[in-house]
Amino acid sequence: MASIFGISSGLQDALLTALAGQLNGGKLQIYSGPVPADRDAAIGTATLLREVGVSTGLNFEATPTNGMIVKSTSENWSAANVATGTATFYRFVGQADDGTASTSQIRMQGSVGLLDADLILGSTSLVIGVTDPPIGIFMIGLPAA
Repeated sequence: MASIFGISSGLQDALLTALAGQLNGGKLQIYSGPVPADRDAAIGTATLLREVGVSTGLNFEATPTNGMIVKSTSENWSAANVATGTATFYRFVGQADDGTASTSQIRMQGSVGLLDADLILGSTSLVIGVTDPPIGIFMIGLPAA
């Protein structure tokens, strides 16, 4: 029998709204080096290249749209690079996250690349002190069906 599991649009919006509430105020960190085994693992030997939202926190729009939450359009997700290297992955974390192994921190982790990545940048070669173009689009989706 084929699966008929799915969630309603109302539940989809409620879950996305709750997710945005958990992520709001967080920061986006871009790293070079080996990708941790999973989101709960420590950063390990990866090098932090850029950290966006440290002083202000980053936010998502209050209302989900088409099964997605999107970065606040009023925010400029930009910061100067703190090291030089080739970006390999990112983490979106809470302000207090120190990068150690944890099963209780609120985190997302994904790939970084020029194409076919979770976070697409204009260049993955980041240079210390340079402020690259801001991240214009950042969205998280949840399928209803």
